[in-house]
Amino acid sequence: MHADDHTILPDVLRPGLRLVFCGTAAGRRSAAEGAYYAHPGNLFWRALHQAGLTPRQLAPAEFTRLPDYGIGLTDLAKRHAGNDNELPRDAFDVPALIGRIEHCTPELLAFTSKNAGRAALGHAVDYGLQAETLGGARLFVLPSPSGQARGHWTIQPWLALAAQLSRHA
Repeated sequence: MHADDHTILPDVLRPGLRLVFCGTAAGRRSAAEGAYYAHPGNLFWRALHQAGLTPRQLAPAEFTRLPDYGIGLTDLAKRHAGNDNELPRDAFDVPALIGRIEHCTPELLAFTSKNAGRAALGHAVDYGLQAETLGGARLFVLPSPSGQARGHWTIQPWLALAAQLSRHA
């Protein structure tokens, strides 16, 4: 794991991970608690378990245990917290994300929202496996698990992500 004095949440990255989730930025609750996807309305931890990526539903405070399951975490904006519409225009650091992914070489990089996928790739994206790669990783776009995005929520892309991983196990 790597963090610096200005990072809101530490990356949970190491070589050999099969899957890395990348969000846009830590939400206010996550920043306050020092844990990824910490808001009670966020479906991230439940979706991970429902998709079979973790054997039980982990609590946000257990985020450092994800590498035990071959999973890592990062964000496009490491030095800002809040809703996407509250972030400064230059908050997303795509070159830094590419460097982190090249270093830990996951099989798949999954963006936890269309906003994150669009910011990283520079164009509109649909849910599911993407045609391009980033830092050597295949890319997958998921619906945001945020409570604020509930109108767009479906577990199906999360199940497809788990199926994609198991096909290449």
